[in-house]
Amino acid sequence: MPSPLVQTQIAGHSIPELAAQYSTPLYVYDAQTIVQRIAELKRFDVIRFAQKACSNIAVLDLMRRHGVLVDAVSSGEVARAVAAGFKLGPGEPAQVVYTADIFDRESLDLVINQGVPVNCGSPDMLDQYGARSAELGKAPLGVTLRVNPGFGHGHSQKTNTGGEQSKHGIWHTDIADCKQRAGRHGLSITGLHMHIGSGTDLEHLGQVCGALEKTALEIGPSIHSISAGGGISTPYREGDVRADLSGYFELWDAARRRLAEAFGHAVSLEIEPGRYLAAESGWLISEVRAVKQQGNNLFYLVDAGFNNLARPILYGAYHPMTICPGEGGEASGEGRASTGEPSAPRLSNHTDGATHGHPTQKVVVGGPLCESGDIFTQDEGGFVNQRELPEARVGDFLVIGCAGAYGAVMGSNYNSKPLAAEVLIEEGKAHLVRERQTSDDLLRGEKLVSY
Repeated sequence: MPSPLVQTQIAGHSIPELAAQYSTPLYVYDAQTIVQRIAELKRFDVIRFAQKACSNIAVLDLMRRHGVLVDAVSSGEVARAVAAGFKLGPGEPAQVVYTADIFDRESLDLVINQGVPVNCGSPDMLDQYGARSAELGKAPLGVTLRVNPGFGHGHSQKTNTGGEQSKHGIWHTDIADCKQRAGRHGLSITGLHMHIGSGTDLEHLGQVCGALEKTALEIGPSIHSISAGGGISTPYREGDVRADLSGYFELWDAARRRLAEAFGHAVSLEIEPGRYLAAESGWLISEVRAVKQQGNNLFYLVDAGFNNLARPILYGAYHPMTICPGEGGEASGEGRASTGEPSAPRLSNHTDGATHGHPTQKVVVGGPLCESGDIFTQDEGGFVNQRELPEARVGDFLVIGCAGAYGAVMGSNYNSKPLAAEVLIEEGKAHLVRERQTSDDLLRGEKLVSY
């Protein structure tokens, strides 16, 4: 759940000390939070992490060591899974599954040559997989179908992955056609998967269960596994209700049992969380570099931007935020020799909120990029809003919470900014699991034209 508005530590480690050692912007992950979320889903037969949510190989390795398998959406994610210790090839269940709506040529050859099971999101994938397997002289594996049930839901239209406006999945009325395509290539449809959106409520997720059961019966007893997909809501705001995972499992377990009885054999039940496992484990530490009044808005400008965390500009996503005084303690900016700048004056139009005596004020939080949209406190559509936060000076830290999912993985080099370092805190120790990029890293691969 969101932290108080003043925060000085992450998983027992001092925020100023982490910033001093690793610089800012900085991603920090708490391994214990991930382990706790995994434990909450243990009733499912298989927990398969959608690694696109957080694909640092140290995080993937942590998942693997706690019994979680992975989903990959590209050949690059397959490579990450291997680097984290996962084994490629078929299995019961397979440790790595490739899920996508298309095959690029590299991925198609990789999954065939390495024996990676495929979850097909478009009918054309069945033909391409079958034909290319024959060309390479490889016996095709059984395939899973990702089905679009004709409806979707999510916290944003951009995270809605079902219905006719979504590119994802095989349309629910095309199942008969897919069975014919699979038959032409000797492919067995062994599993079904549905995912209708990220941040979906349990009412809509429950509708998926009924739609998947109906589709499984249409395909028949070749089905040996079903996946509930992901989309489980994560509480970002104070007062957000955590999902009833027990009731959700029981709903899917009942469907699985009915299918097992109809088919005459056991049916494995998977769940494919991404954000649910990773979001609350992560924080993005940034340093306040300017405090200024712009008409009616007071801005905190920090050294992290949408090149580090894109969710607010993409979806108008809300993230909890806290302020950590700099090395000078209550004097915040004082004593931070690394900044080389005097502290900005505190402004007086504040209220004394529930922050243990720290006065608060309404502010807009923005980043360093040369883009008006580089604002962390905005609603979907780009409408800037204010956030009640403690007073801050240059040299204090602004910490963005619930940033472990779709944070670092969506980072970019826009404005030629380096990707942030990443730190994983496990068993009380902080481990640097990704170095901050250098200027040489930014320029690697580019060449001047020779005349």
